[in-house]
Amino acid sequence: MFEYVMTEKMPSRSHCPINYALESFGDKWTLLIIRDLMFNGKQSYGELLTSDEKISTNILADRLKRLEDLDIVAKGADASNRTKVIYSLTPKGRDLLPIMLELTEWSGKYDAQTEAPKSFLKHLENDKQRLIEIIRSGWDAS
Repeated sequence: MFEYVMTEKMPSRSHCPINYALESFGDKWTLLIIRDLMFNGKQSYGELLTSDEKISTNILADRLKRLEDLDIVAKGADASNRTKVIYSLTPKGRDLLPIMLELTEWSGKYDAQTEAPKSFLKHLENDKQRLIEIIRSGWDAS
């Protein structure tokens, strides 16, 4: 039997699965933060501010707090500098990997100016499951 746990920290307009997903991570800034944590190795507030899309400080703070409240992102102290705050994806956040790869594949197909490396897109197209395994094994090693 399939079992899952759904937390209700945030009120929802409906319990449609698409609505739940959109209310959890469906705005552009939230997805870009998840992208940077998932694929770009960014961990600190300052690093997240350096993204090409130029997120403002108030929006970044708001989205990080929302992602924490939804248990998609965890906040902790940097092991090498206890005064520095770092962010990481929780298991719930890491479960967004297939969705992020689907968005990447779709964008790579329809955006003629995509910045996604062609080799990455080819690997994604040819063996998505293996790519998911490779990315997840990197998380397990850290």
